[in-house]
Amino acid sequence: MKATVDKDLCISCGLCIQTCPDVFDWDDDDKAVAIDEEVPEEFEDEVYEAADGCPTDAISVEK
Repeated sequence: MKATVDKDLCISCGLCIQTCPDVFDWDDDDKAVAIDEEVPEEFEDEVYEAADGCPTDAISVEK
């Protein structure tokens, strides 16, 4: 699974980082970013929850 954040859509609300801090973090522009391209299997449910909760749909998830 791969998670990506569209920086043009990200409003820096931090929900994804609160939901799954093992996968998402802040970049130098205070926008969310996926730390690793490949999401470890144990975090997949949290990544889906973060993507579903993102108010701007900035998170994309690919299997």
